[in-house]
Amino acid sequence: MSASTYLDKILLEHRRTSANDERPTAELVACTHRLPAARGFTAALRGGGQLAVISEIKRRSPSKGDLNANLDPAELARTYERGGASCLSVLTDVQHFGGSVADLQAARAACSLPVLRKDFTVSANDVCDARLMGADCVLLIAAALGEDELIGLHLLAVGLGLDVLVEIHDEPELDVAVRAGATCIGVNQRNLVTFQVDHERALRMAGLIPDGVVRVAESGVRGPDDAAALFAAGYHAVLVGETLVTAVDPAEAIRQLRDTGHP
Repeated sequence: MSASTYLDKILLEHRRTSANDERPTAELVACTHRLPAARGFTAALRGGGQLAVISEIKRRSPSKGDLNANLDPAELARTYERGGASCLSVLTDVQHFGGSVADLQAARAACSLPVLRKDFTVSANDVCDARLMGADCVLLIAAALGEDELIGLHLLAVGLGLDVLVEIHDEPELDVAVRAGATCIGVNQRNLVTFQVDHERALRMAGLIPDGVVRVAESGVRGPDDAAALFAAGYHAVLVGETLVTAVDPAEAIRQLRDTGHP
């Protein structure tokens, strides 16, 4: 399959699953009210005078295939925490990324870090499921949602006690994120259609994100030099997956990324 159709295929499958989900949203919302408070994802990325690292648990990717297919999510979460990660990101998409709800739950139970559910969220029930499975933050991808959808799902997530990472690629998507009231915005350096990484994208967008919003650079962070450039551009955090899951010593790799984040 060509890269140009991969995102459409993934979204089509997620929307088809959502259309067949007959669970009443109101009942799921009621179930979330019995849960303990979420760990503060966005708060963990603020301040400190140092670049925060969101460390990802990712078995494979559509563009590169297996990265670390047999990883132990609990062991890796503990390693990330030991290395100084501020938060975790865990893939729960099964078919395309080899992730699962079980990976997220095992990782979260093994450490004290806040956890992002990394998936293609397309419905209210998806947001509820993120809270119910134990996630502290949910990803909303502007390129995958209409403006009304993104605003509505963001409002629901906040109402359920979740933080929200709104992922954008360009200025029009940033405008939508701001209208949604996003307090944490991620700039994905990877084009979701071609899967190519554009390192200039995050540098260009950093200065456009409003003050008071936590800025996250996503995808394509290869090492300390990239991290230093992003920190200098004004990012509070980097979300790093492939570099860490393929590292010989993930904890040391995180320390090197964080050490670049000194003024």
